Amino acid sequence: MTIAIMLFRRDLRLTDNTALAAACKTNARVLPLYIHADHEEAPWNAGAASHWWLHHSLEALQRRLRGCGANLHLLQGDTLHVLRNVIERSGAAAVYWNRRYEPAAVTRDTQIKAALREQGVAVHTYSANLWSEPWQVETKQGEPYRVFTPYWRNLRPSITVTPPLLEPIGIKWVELPAGLTLAALKLLPRIRWDEGFGDTWRPGEAGAQDALELFCDDAIVDYAAGRDLPARHGTSRLSPHLHFGEISPRQIHHAIHRHTQRVDTRRRPDIEPYLRELGWREFAYHLLYHFPRTTTESFNPRFANFPWAPTNDAQLMRWQQGRTGIPLVDAGMRELWHTGWMHNRVRMIVASFLTKNLRQHWSHGARWFWDTLVDADLANNTLGWQWVAGCGADAAPYFRVFNPVSQARKFDPEGTYLRRWLPELADLPVDLLHEPWHEPSVLKRSGYPSPMVDVRASREEALSAFQSWRGA
Repeated sequence: MTIAIMLFRRDLRLTDNTALAAACKTNARVLPLYIHADHEEAPWNAGAASHWWLHHSLEALQRRLRGCGANLHLLQGDTLHVLRNVIERSGAAAVYWNRRYEPAAVTRDTQIKAALREQGVAVHTYSANLWSEPWQVETKQGEPYRVFTPYWRNLRPSITVTPPLLEPIGIKWVELPAGLTLAALKLLPRIRWDEGFGDTWRPGEAGAQDALELFCDDAIVDYAAGRDLPARHGTSRLSPHLHFGEISPRQIHHAIHRHTQRVDTRRRPDIEPYLRELGWREFAYHLLYHFPRTTTESFNPRFANFPWAPTNDAQLMRWQQGRTGIPLVDAGMRELWHTGWMHNRVRMIVASFLTKNLRQHWSHGARWFWDTLVDADLANNTLGWQWVAGCGADAAPYFRVFNPVSQARKFDPEGTYLRRWLPELADLPVDLLHEPWHEPSVLKRSGYPSPMVDVRASREEALSAFQSWRGA
C-alpha cells in the first residue's frame, strides 16, 4: 500500500491543485504536510503582513482537510531534514509538490529533489499557479522575453477556458503524531497592529471564491475603466489569494468566462483587460526566473550608476507613515498600513513619488511593500517597482513622472478615497482637499503636514538629473 506526502507550499487549496490530484490518484494513502522554513527564503523571508495571511490561510486549509477526514501535519525546520524524518516515520515512498519559481526556492527544491531521489524516494513536481511555466514562452531566437506585449501575444493563444480540477474525494489519509500547532509557528504579530486586516480580508480557499464571485457580479462589467478608480470596488482584489495559491488563474478564467456567458450578448463585458493583468503576473514570473538578480539590481544595467539621491531616513519614514503632505500619496500609504493592500494605480503613484520626486532608490520601496503587503509577491513586487522607477523590463520611461495632484483630480474627483484615509481633511471642499497647502490655516488646524517637496520643482530636478546622467 503506497504512501505519498503532499507537501503544501504556495498552493493552499484542495480544488485545482495539480500535485494533490496526482498524489491522490496514484497512491493508496496521502499525508498532507506543511513545513515552515522561512529561513530558506532568505534574503526574501516573508514579511509581517504575509505571515498574518499565512496563519489564517493555513487555518482555513486545516478546516477544509478536517472536513475531508484529514489533518494538516505542521512542522518547521530545514525542509530536507524534516522531509527525511517524516518519510522515515510514515514509510512514504513519494513526495509531491507544486513548483515555486523564486531564486532561493528553485535552488532549494533542486537540491531536495536530487537528495531524495538519491535515497530512493520518488519526487513529483507540477505546475499549479501559472498558466505557463516561465521557460515555456520564448522568442523565435529561443531567448526570454523582455517586453510584455510580444510576450502576451505569444502566450495568449495558448490560454483556453479549461474546467479546474475537482477536489479529491474518497481519499485515505495518513496522520502522524507530534505535529506542531499553528500557534507554535508564531506567525501572528505580538502587537496587534493587524485589526484592519481582519475587517478587510478572509484568507483561505473559500474567501478566494467569495472574492471571485463578488468580482464577477460587481466589477468585471466595468473593469477597464473601474480599475483606475481607488474609491470603488473596481478590481478583483484576488492578488493575495493568488500569491498563497488559494485560487489559480485557471479557476479565475473559467469562472469569469462562465459568468459572462450568462449575460446577454449585447451587454457581455470584455474580459480581455483583466486577463491581460493576469498575463502581467505571468510575465513577472517569467522575468524573475530568467533574471533572478533583478530582486536587488536594476534590470537595465545602465541604471547601476544612476544618480539616486542619498538615502534619507527621515524622508523614507514620512513616506512610510503617510505623512508626506501630498494627499493621494498619504492616503495610499495609510490604506496599506491599515489593510495590508493598496489600489494598483495608487501603488504606481506612491512609487513614482518615492523614486522620482524624492529620488530614493526603488529598493527602499520594494522592501517596505514586501513587509507590509498581504499580497507581497517577489516577482510582481520586483517588476512593479522597477517598472515605475524606469529601470526595469518594459519599464515606463524615467521621464514619466506621475503627478499625484492631477492623478487625484482625475481618478478621485470627488475626493471619496482621500476622505476615507485622511480623516483630518475629510471636511474640506474638494479643491482644497487635493491641495490643502494653499490654505496654511487648514494645515495648522488639522495637523496635516506641509508637503515634503514641491511636486513640480522636484519633478524638474529628477528630469534634470536623468538628462545629465543620460548625456554622460
